Order: sequence, then C-alpha cells, then structure tokens
Amino acid sequence: MPASIRRTLLLCSLLMGSQAAFATEDAVDKANDPLHLATSLSLQNYYTPEIYGTDQHTNDTLFRATVPFASNDVIPVPQIMRLTVPVATRPQQSGGYDTGIGDINLFDIFLLKQQGIKLGIGPLLTADSAAQDEMGTGQWQASLAAVAVNSTPRWLSGTLVQWQKSFTGDEERSHVETATFQPFLVYKMSGGWFLRSSGVWTYNVKNDDYYIPAGLGVGRAMVVGKHIINGFIEPQWTVAHHGDYQPEFTLYAGVSIMLK
Repeated sequence: MPASIRRTLLLCSLLMGSQAAFATEDAVDKANDPLHLATSLSLQNYYTPEIYGTDQHTNDTLFRATVPFASNDVIPVPQIMRLTVPVATRPQQSGGYDTGIGDINLFDIFLLKQQGIKLGIGPLLTADSAAQDEMGTGQWQASLAAVAVNSTPRWLSGTLVQWQKSFTGDEERSHVETATFQPFLVYKMSGGWFLRSSGVWTYNVKNDDYYIPAGLGVGRAMVVGKHIINGFIEPQWTVAHHGDYQPEFTLYAGVSIMLK
C-alpha cells in the first residue's frame, strides 16, 4: 500500500479514536456539506489495487483548498472556489511506477439557493499540468459544475455533477469529454460519527466507457477550538462498468480541517 494512503489512514484513525475534542451533529453537517461557506483544507486519497484488464494498481492523492467569497455589488450571491491539486501514481510501460503532479482542477460555484435544498452552479477549468503523459490527459478542459445539497436532522444528501470538454492541448493526444456524477449520502450518528457513501460515477463521452462505484464508509467530525476536523474511510466497489482499465475496487480515505 502506498505511503500516502498509510499516512491518511493513520490520521483518520487518530481522529476517530480521539476523546479530547468535542463532537456534534452540526459539525458533521458542516464538514461534509460542499456548499458550506467556510475555508477548508483537505487531503484525500484514492488507492485502487484492483483494475479491470490488468494486475497493476494506481493511486491518486488530492490536495484540496476551498475558499468562500461573500456576495457583493458586482456578484449578488456567495461563491465557493475549490482548487484540487492531484498527485498521481501510474504504472510505466518500462515497468515499475512513477509519481507526479496530475491535471489541476479549479471550479467556482455560485450559491444560487441557500435555504431548503441548496443549489450552486459555476464554471470549471482543468489545466494540462501533468508531469507525465500517464498522469493526465494532455488537454486543457473547461465547462460547468453544479451542486445540490439537502440536510435533515439525520441525513445529509446531495450530488456534484461536472461536465468538461477539451479546448486546446497536445495535438498528438486525443481530445477528451467527460461527465461525472457524484451522489453522496451521510447518515449522522451521535458523538460526531457518521456513515457515508460517495462514489464518483464517470462517463467518457468520446468512447462510451464508464464505471459506477458504490461505497460504504465511516467517519467522524470533531470540533477543536475554532476548527472542525473531519476524517473518513470508505471502501468502494465498482458495480457496473464498460471498457478495460476501469477501477474494480478502491479504498478512499480523507481528512480535512475547516474554520467553523
């Protein structure tokens, strides 16, 4: 197992075993709501030891920063800007594995509805920033992202939808067009504990390849001073797919720190 996911799992286990911090159901809501207006930093890891059509594995570590912006005279609704910097580990044709920066993603969500079912939509941009061909698409991509979130006393649910299409890049590499649909469901328990499911369904518009994972994990959100610290572990199994080299099983884990 890669060192990155071992470190992430260690941080999660320390958080889940901690008794020093204060845990509330409100903290669970805030820590897992992608439309909550608070600054946060997170580290997430996708380790995929089983892939259809090969005996090799992959790993993706995501460094993510989320920053909200208040409404103003020019833009009358709040915004949430999210930057994701991936570090990818991929097999090499010559044998072995290599690790480096992948394609950096940025989106800016305009929060159009803040009561009841919250709704947000905005532009996204994915940069051709990969260190090597295997770690990215070789294309600049842009389009839209949309988020919907609903919260009840026991459940937090919603979805994140992204569609993006390449508009420039390496002429020797194929243009890309992908759509992702990430439904998420959180069941809030006592003491800051929660159950969660959040697989990212991915569809390649160009060749009709797709995979649909289903996950079930556990996490805990804790209030530490002026911050909320959140950790989770979620195994995910692919329940439907088309095309080779799609993930068969993925271990997803993450930790985040958020201003209350």
